[in-house]
Amino acid sequence: MHCKKFCFLILIAFTNIHSCKKMEFKKERQLTTDLTYNHDLDNNDNFSPDDQWLVYDTRTEKGGIGGNATIEKVHVATGKKKLLYHLDKNTAYGPGVGAVSYSHTENKVAFIHGLMNSSKDNPYEQWRRTGIILDENQLDKPIFMDARDVESPFTPGALRGGTHRHEWSGDGKFIGFTYNDAIMKQLEDSTGAILNLRTIGVSKADSKVIIDPENPGNFSGDWFSTLVVEVVPEPQPGSDQISRAAGDSWVGTHGYTDRNGKKQRARGFIGTVKNSDGQNVDEVYIVDIPEDITLPSEKGLLQGTESDLPSPPKGASQSRLTFTGKTEQPGCEGIVRSSLDGAWLAYLAYDQNHIKQVFCISPSGDQTIQVSFHKSDVQSGVRWHSSEHKIIYVQNNSVIQRDIHSEGFEVLTEPSDNAPTNLVWSHDGKTIAYNRLVENEEGVSTKQIFLLEL
Repeated sequence: MHCKKFCFLILIAFTNIHSCKKMEFKKERQLTTDLTYNHDLDNNDNFSPDDQWLVYDTRTEKGGIGGNATIEKVHVATGKKKLLYHLDKNTAYGPGVGAVSYSHTENKVAFIHGLMNSSKDNPYEQWRRTGIILDENQLDKPIFMDARDVESPFTPGALRGGTHRHEWSGDGKFIGFTYNDAIMKQLEDSTGAILNLRTIGVSKADSKVIIDPENPGNFSGDWFSTLVVEVVPEPQPGSDQISRAAGDSWVGTHGYTDRNGKKQRARGFIGTVKNSDGQNVDEVYIVDIPEDITLPSEKGLLQGTESDLPSPPKGASQSRLTFTGKTEQPGCEGIVRSSLDGAWLAYLAYDQNHIKQVFCISPSGDQTIQVSFHKSDVQSGVRWHSSEHKIIYVQNNSVIQRDIHSEGFEVLTEPSDNAPTNLVWSHDGKTIAYNRLVENEEGVSTKQIFLLEL
């Protein structure tokens, strides 16, 4: 009996060592050192295509994007900074800029830009913003991505509100975003009904959309834009209808392989359903996106009406992948991140011990695996390696790396009071960047960028 007990303890010790393969922490390098302002990565695609630069905004926690005027980048090797965009006459009410991402294929960035007519009476809002594209070879010529038309009759290819968290597709042909609609917000204010619903759209560099600029809230755009996810104010309990769509990201560099063996462009996201008891539950969804987004479907007008949101184009099809409503602790969360081959979508959910863990599901919903098995909650969403089924995330205030098909994991950074946030992995898989709060001499903490070399 004593021998069996001793052997069992040895096995437990060996298992713990095996589960946490890396006992030595990686040495992190602080890249930005100006403690007077933030360098906010904001959970975006911040590495330049050659991995030489990281792009960020400088917003304050108090002022947010509306109060921020600056987009910068920093050189990964030297720490040298370069100004990319600055609003000379920005105020606390906007226009404001922020949430910047690099293209994966060109030296271009996209970011949120508030409306130029922002004021105290019409400040920066979710439904009063657009996407700006900057070509680093022409920084003095910002490109308005999504056209805006808030005068009925509306225009196909233009939107009526505000886009947010612009993310380039792997091939650079599309940009995805979340969206709030100004027309629905006005109707909500006048009726009291809940109509200002967050949803998801995409833009494609097919053709310019020209809008009459007579209304100061209108402008033309260089890309054709449309919504791709259907949301409704009151989903039928127990159905797959959703009232909110967010936490979205592209599936794979070139989509996922469908049941016919063809590549399908898509975005994974979190959709809010109502369970059979009428309670809101967040579930993982996927929406297939057609290559031609200019064709209307039978469901409604691409441009929407005065009482309806714009409708998805012909060929857009959303599907529910998770069904957690009947579990003890239902719901999924985080940005739904895909492996670059499109085989897996990662998200956070609670395990049978009521601990928040990383799970992965196939784009078809046929297979689900629990990836992490920690004794306390995972604290951040997942970022994927560029060519392997490896992920990183934050747990116990540390950066964790693991292969999703292995029980082993590596603790890359020592636990600290200020947890890493906004993880992003370089294209070559050799560098991890993230934010960490650093306190200055006045006791004020600002977001600084740190690096891990793998």
